[in-house]
Amino acid sequence: MATLTELEQLLASGRIGRREFMTRASVLGLTTAMSPALLSTPAQAATPKRGGRFRMATADGDPADTLDGALALTVQSILVQTQVRNCLVEVDHQSQPIPELAESWEPTPDARQWTFELRRGVEFHNGKTLDAEDVLYSINHHRGENTKSPEKPNLDQVVDLEADGKNTLVFTLAAGNADFPFVLSSYLINIVPNGADFAKAVGTGGYILEKWEPGIAALTKRNPNYWKPGHSNFDEVETLVISDVVSRTNALMTGEIDAMADPDPKTLHLLEQTPGIRITRTPGRYHRTIPMLTDTPPFDNNDVRLAMKYAVDREQIVDILLRGNGTVGNDHPISPGYRYYASELPQRERDPDKAKFHLRKAGMLDHEFKLYTGTSMPFAGASDMAVLIREQMVAAGIKMEVVREPDDGYWSNTWSQKPMCFCYWPGYATEDIMFSLTYAAGGSWNESHWEHERFNQLLVEARSELDEARRRDMYVEMQRLVRDEGGTVVPVFLDLIMAVSDRVGFGELSTLGNFDHNRAADRWWFES
Repeated sequence: MATLTELEQLLASGRIGRREFMTRASVLGLTTAMSPALLSTPAQAATPKRGGRFRMATADGDPADTLDGALALTVQSILVQTQVRNCLVEVDHQSQPIPELAESWEPTPDARQWTFELRRGVEFHNGKTLDAEDVLYSINHHRGENTKSPEKPNLDQVVDLEADGKNTLVFTLAAGNADFPFVLSSYLINIVPNGADFAKAVGTGGYILEKWEPGIAALTKRNPNYWKPGHSNFDEVETLVISDVVSRTNALMTGEIDAMADPDPKTLHLLEQTPGIRITRTPGRYHRTIPMLTDTPPFDNNDVRLAMKYAVDREQIVDILLRGNGTVGNDHPISPGYRYYASELPQRERDPDKAKFHLRKAGMLDHEFKLYTGTSMPFAGASDMAVLIREQMVAAGIKMEVVREPDDGYWSNTWSQKPMCFCYWPGYATEDIMFSLTYAAGGSWNESHWEHERFNQLLVEARSELDEARRRDMYVEMQRLVRDEGGTVVPVFLDLIMAVSDRVGFGELSTLGNFDHNRAADRWWFES
């Protein structure tokens, strides 16, 4: 088995990545703090400048939203939370865990117990100094029996959590998990003072909240006592919700905003030709989904679900709607960028005959299905995609009606409520987190209400499996089960595309989500 020095040499030479270093170090029972220079190399490519008001616009906001991470609904809330609060762990641009409020962590050799050391001297916006009791309070908010937090399935593996002094926390897991630090990197599991109201914005982050209008706008101002050097460089950050992609694009072109995500592929070439605007493209894990409620007829029948999957023309969606800015999906959420991507699974192709076979088997040939969508929700171009899907279904002999729901309240009234609708997902750092949040039984974000005994068994077993080959086999089987028996059509993975003013500077971008995986305010700056 390699020594720590040998692992460091492999990491420095590029022969292994940081994540593999972490896994091997976990098996050895070594702490990440032994190699801080290797594990926390800054992603920024230039010396940041300070000043200015940074204005970014997202399509995803809801008047019913909150800054409570256990109840948050939209990207707007997440962007604000990452401005005002920090997590124990951060995921860098290479999708590797690096210290944030935790200065270091150390697992036992079986990765079943993890000891985290907190940074000293970090202050909340209200002047309180961070300690272990704040972290206990914040994390337990997502663990309670009655919590509605989508992070509860990921934290259910924690059977004991206790403070060992003012600055040390010990997590005991039901079974080993070599990837456990990734769980604590979730932007929803952010840290507030002990006893604080989670809907309030007090945190240790680089910005202090001045205004919060859910579904409309938020304004934050730089925290003068921020503990993280070289970060949170803007004087102010405005986070706007502009649902209509045309309005969002016009706002960028007229200088009303500095950055936007998800520009319309149909007009992307015009943005590329506009002086002062640059387009960023990052191959990512972001994907669109068509969830079908597996506990609601007719989608409680897997033959019906398979008929939908075989009727969809994925290539046409990529070519027509995305204008080539993406890749076809295979009805599971694990893209080629993941460590355990199942490259050996055959790509599902459009097959109208198989669609009709499964529909006939289910006795549903004459049934008229309904596909629910908003106009601009849950993503730009949702209405166009609904029309294209309906046409593809008709070509396969499937009757389908498109039902347009109000954009306001889409997440609370349509998604995971209607039998068949649209959704989208960013990338998560590991297969375990992706599956636990969106496909595990009982998960708050299990959008298709899918429950599969074998899948859930594998999900638990894979976390503690330290043999790489066996672990990969488990994740491949999980991808196969979701693909063939799950309740979700995953037609496409999208390139992460942003349109940004050329005044804005940044380093290498995260592949996990737009706005540098929601940390643009913390990592970016104005160059002029």
